Amino acid sequence: MYVPKESQPKQGGGAAKVRDGEKGGKRKIVAQNKKARHDYAIVDTYEAGLVLTGTEVKSLREGRTSLTDGFVQIDRGEAWLHNAHIPEYHQGSWTNHSARRKRKLLLHREEIDKLESKAQETGHTIVPLALYFKDGRAKAEIALARGKKEYDKRQTLREKQDRRESDRAIAAAKRKQRGV
Repeated sequence: MYVPKESQPKQGGGAAKVRDGEKGGKRKIVAQNKKARHDYAIVDTYEAGLVLTGTEVKSLREGRTSLTDGFVQIDRGEAWLHNAHIPEYHQGSWTNHSARRKRKLLLHREEIDKLESKAQETGHTIVPLALYFKDGRAKAEIALARGKKEYDKRQTLREKQDRRESDRAIAAAKRKQRGV
């Protein structure tokens, strides 16, 4: 089977996936925050650029990062990504970065203002969903989210399980129909 060179994963790292972006360009996903989608109901998503140092970019390209405890805070009209763990680059020297430093997010002024006003509402927060490279630039997908209650989480899991069971039943029926 022929696979175009652009969609083949690069050597090393191996944790990144390549998929088409919504607005054009390929997205090489470095890290995802699956826990955020479980714990929060996503209201709106945004794409933000990241201000990074050289060793952070190299470490991201290796795909060794975690967004599990990450959150976004707006301080004096600027959006900051806190607690995103980008480990030190193993070949870095004195230029290495600290793993959990806060990183500036690049958003348009009206997006920041909208996020700030919505985040001040009760029960809303801003969480990172993914880190990826798009056209060679590091991007973060952030979301305005509302916290789920425990029963909401159970309901979501139940719906997911029901959907999976129905898909299995449909696939089994199609296999049986082809076999007959």
